[in-house]
Amino acid sequence: MIQLNAVRARKNWEESKSVSVKFDEKLVKKFVASLSFQLTNAQRKSSFQILKDLEKKYPMNRLLEGDVGSGKTVVAAIGALEAMMAGYQTAILAPTEVLARQHFETFGKILKGFSQKIGLLTNSESRTFWKKNTRKNFLGKIKRGEIKILIGTHALIQKSVEFKNLALVIIDEQHRFGVNQRAFLQQQASSIKDGLINTIPHLLSMTATPIPRTLALAFFGNLDISLLDEMPKGRKKIITKIITPAKQQEIYNFIRTEIESGRQAFFIFPLIEESEKIAGKAATEEHQKLSQEIFPDLKIGLLHGRMKSKEKEGVMNDFKNKKLDILVSTSVIEVGVDVPNATIMVIEGSERFGLAQLHQFRGRVGRSDYQSYCFLFTESSSQNTSQRLKALVESEDGFVLAEKDLEIRGPGQFLGTRQSGQPDSAMQYLGDIKMIQQARLEAQSVFALDPQLEKFPVLKNALEKMDQEVHLE
Repeated sequence: MIQLNAVRARKNWEESKSVSVKFDEKLVKKFVASLSFQLTNAQRKSSFQILKDLEKKYPMNRLLEGDVGSGKTVVAAIGALEAMMAGYQTAILAPTEVLARQHFETFGKILKGFSQKIGLLTNSESRTFWKKNTRKNFLGKIKRGEIKILIGTHALIQKSVEFKNLALVIIDEQHRFGVNQRAFLQQQASSIKDGLINTIPHLLSMTATPIPRTLALAFFGNLDISLLDEMPKGRKKIITKIITPAKQQEIYNFIRTEIESGRQAFFIFPLIEESEKIAGKAATEEHQKLSQEIFPDLKIGLLHGRMKSKEKEGVMNDFKNKKLDILVSTSVIEVGVDVPNATIMVIEGSERFGLAQLHQFRGRVGRSDYQSYCFLFTESSSQNTSQRLKALVESEDGFVLAEKDLEIRGPGQFLGTRQSGQPDSAMQYLGDIKMIQQARLEAQSVFALDPQLEKFPVLKNALEKMDQEVHLE
């Protein structure tokens, strides 16, 4: 059923029309030469796949999957640059304002020699690099096509935003948009108000959460996948250690030494405040403890999901600009925040996070030439905990860790919203690549024989029922 759904979704998608953006080799070579670093082979290959997709008459539907720090943004920028130079618009959607602003600044930097027709739109601001804007004249610029690359949060998909000729939509950290939001985005993509009648923009989704190969084959059959499975040269391995309560003081002393030599540290906690139901360390209480007892002489900031966007921005900017030595945070820090000077990641209650999430946290450090460290604090002595945390100590490869996570935690309920746990019947066969491939071939031959499934009323009925319960990207 899953394969039938994927094959049908792909057929429908390929019957849609999109703008064909011609591959401009000279432009791409000029851009690559302008970068201050060399692209990895994986980045070159993925960029080429995207540029070839953009030439097609039907919309691209590609997932760019790369580990933390593997350089997805540059690959996305190549696609956006080509659309821009061909006269079209690109919309880039990020899950948070912090991330949207970071992309805005990065795109501004790397596309500096080409054009500054880049705009940022969130609920709290709308701006371009070239002049101050009121929201009204900013929306006018989008509608007239003066802003070629529009970066923002879900503010981009509000009714007041109209494009002139949107050719490409890039969704960053697509798993952070809920299933319903993603479904809405794809419907929106086909009905976005712009001057291109009856076309759907090309769609590129990006994620830094590596998906196990079996899951990718099973669920993303209607998506083409580009993998960035190679890290930029010169990155130092992050030293990862499991820390029991007896060793904590030693680590605090080490952190102080690092901070005295000019570095910064993250402390991540599972909860915002102590809850009766869960005995987890709470970020607000721990922030107090760190500030008053452990590092009374250091400047320590606090970040959590209940803070208003403006407050979060303020704290993040203070940390980025080295006004804070330590940032205490809940898991809101997981995605995309780039602070090259931070070299220490302490994760309290590390047994309470999944492997993929721990790997994401670790990826917040190790973004410069300094040696970086990740300390997994845990009070749990269970075998499951030590098995999971050991996997993290031994591997820095997100894809290997994703497979391991699948093995340890089980693939979760596909038909429900639970992200892990015991498999339901649809999930039991996910380790079996042969069966998935067989099911795929079977589904393709059924549609080849009878595209409307008139001869298969039971299948047709079951698919309709499944449509109401499941949204396959």
